Amino acid sequence: MILAYDAKRLFLNHTGLGNYSRTVVGGLMSLFPDNRYLLLTPRSPRESQTEPFLQSPLCTAVVPPRGVPGSLWRSCLQSRDALAGGADLFHGLSGEIPTGLRRRGIPSVVTIHDVAFRKFKEMYKPADRFIYNLKAGFAARQADRVIAISRATKRDVMACYGIAEEKISVVYQPLQPLYYAPISREQASERIARAGLELPERFLLYVGSVNSRKNLLGAVRAVGLLPADCRVPLVIVGGGKGRYRRQVEQYIDSHGLQSVCLWRGVPDNRVLQAVYARARAFIYPSFYEGFGLPVAEALLCGCPVVTSNLSSLPEAAGPGGLLADPANPQEMADCLLRLITDDDLCRSLARAGRDYALTTFDPARLTRQLMDVYRAVVG
Repeated sequence: MILAYDAKRLFLNHTGLGNYSRTVVGGLMSLFPDNRYLLLTPRSPRESQTEPFLQSPLCTAVVPPRGVPGSLWRSCLQSRDALAGGADLFHGLSGEIPTGLRRRGIPSVVTIHDVAFRKFKEMYKPADRFIYNLKAGFAARQADRVIAISRATKRDVMACYGIAEEKISVVYQPLQPLYYAPISREQASERIARAGLELPERFLLYVGSVNSRKNLLGAVRAVGLLPADCRVPLVIVGGGKGRYRRQVEQYIDSHGLQSVCLWRGVPDNRVLQAVYARARAFIYPSFYEGFGLPVAEALLCGCPVVTSNLSSLPEAAGPGGLLADPANPQEMADCLLRLITDDDLCRSLARAGRDYALTTFDPARLTRQLMDVYRAVVG
């Protein structure tokens, strides 16, 4: 088959949707080298993480004709170039597909990651909410099959857009390959030291954007509720400079938590893997996630998890996590205290969580599930 992709994020986004796109297409290239991969992108930068796609004989990058705006081409003209490339199927990797696919006889699949723009409207400008909702609704209705990255997202797509259950396939998000490789505590410590990253000997960990949906403030409040003799520092790895971060910083200052809430920058995912592996526990009290990628990363690194009992997070955590109401800091603090004081529980959750993540989020298994969806759509 010739498989066409909206590859804007694959080439131009270095985090979430970009990582998903590169992992999905890279996995397919590895397991199904008889296919050809048509990567449609407004532009294709020559950067290290995209070189395997630009250099592979399995891939062809397609850019707009000179003078055609990338946004117009991506929304309205991509389907024309997919047809010219002989595409047997088009996959929108980030919640949207172009117009004209049906008219040109190209079956399509779309991955919808979440509907956060509908759940947390205050985080989005009205114009952005309108556009995201328009694109997701069009894609969900026009595509031959919707890929949801969790059962929770499947329920959201059904509720928000009236899509029939049988039209939606749940295929979990594969993680970046490095997270599947085991790392010992000693290896983690060496990697952290080489990076010049200063960490306490014993610490809790938060990784994620700093915004109201991710609920870092809930994690900080939970740490502040721990008994003084069990108050393990919280290392915070996450970006964000707006009003919500100032709110978190003000809470830390006003409650005297400066010595136990430590902001740290991590240079790359290899070092982040080591930080996960060294943490006593990972806390992720998000109010809403399409999948909950940091939770799965923590589990693969052998780090027990305290996370929300809402949305997709119970799916992401499985038996390696303790669940709590993210609006209840005391409930989260109680879970953290159990992990801080009970070595046996930590070891048990770490083993169960890694086993669960290795099986449930096995990249080869997920890649084959996705190919099964493609074959069912193409017929």
